[in-house]
Amino acid sequence: MELINKSHPEEFILLGFADRPWLELPVFIILLITYPMAMMGNIAIILVSKLDPRLHSPMYFFLTNLSFLDMCYTTSIVPQMLFNLGTSKKTISYMGCAVQLYFFHIMGGTECLLLAVMSFDRYVAICKPLHYTLIMNQRVCILFVATVWLTGMTYAVSEATVTLQLPLCGHNTLDHLVCEIPVLIKTACGEKGANELTLSVVCTFMLAVPLCLILVSYACIGHAVFKIKSSEGRKKAFGTCSSHLIVVFLFYGPGISMYLQPPSSISRDQPKFMALFYGVVTPALNPFIYTLRNKDVKGALGNLMRSIFISK
Repeated sequence: MELINKSHPEEFILLGFADRPWLELPVFIILLITYPMAMMGNIAIILVSKLDPRLHSPMYFFLTNLSFLDMCYTTSIVPQMLFNLGTSKKTISYMGCAVQLYFFHIMGGTECLLLAVMSFDRYVAICKPLHYTLIMNQRVCILFVATVWLTGMTYAVSEATVTLQLPLCGHNTLDHLVCEIPVLIKTACGEKGANELTLSVVCTFMLAVPLCLILVSYACIGHAVFKIKSSEGRKKAFGTCSSHLIVVFLFYGPGISMYLQPPSSISRDQPKFMALFYGVVTPALNPFIYTLRNKDVKGALGNLMRSIFISK
């Protein structure tokens, strides 16, 4: 199958908030603030996880991968959004749209699965602590990460490629801020029921199944935590797991509302606000959620800052 539709337009017009121009400046300012915050926060987590020996554990190995994913995820859409919101040019080339489509969905699909792997890690750590180092050894962790990346790429390449083959019948206007699969399917002409059904089935496996596994893991974790006699032990377990649960609901909530319904039934403004949420807000909040609720990360960040100032 060809990756590029030969009958494609040269460029797409991204309408964004054309019907509400007063929103463009506030959204532009929010993006201008949250994007550097997301990048700096995630870079800080990667640095402390690599530099502090106390954080050389499976949990922080997965957290490092999540931070890298979030950086790539938000970078795949925010620079282009800033350009479109900050100038009168509201277009993106067809090739630019295709590249964005692939990268945005690779990162999104991979993150869905990585969050499920992180919940399994917490399940083993709390419910089977004596076997933790045996089960979650370095080889298994690398295998998990390689599998989620490969699965995320397979999902994105297959879905995006099929979507790019849809006939557009001369339409080159997308009522969105970015190029995203449901909006392209909605814009396409002709018979697209098979595409909608395929997207729903695939996203059930990429979103609903991992979310169910996460909820089952945390049900087992909750049962195990209540058996812990030490109040300090319970507090630490809840502190670690609550950070991950907050991130899960921030990411999966908008994702499910966007991808587990037929693209034809999506409202006009829903894709724009959902993309802003799971593509911008969540990557910016993740570092702060994990840092503020984790004494180890806060301590490592404090040590890193002190070492920087002392060296200066």
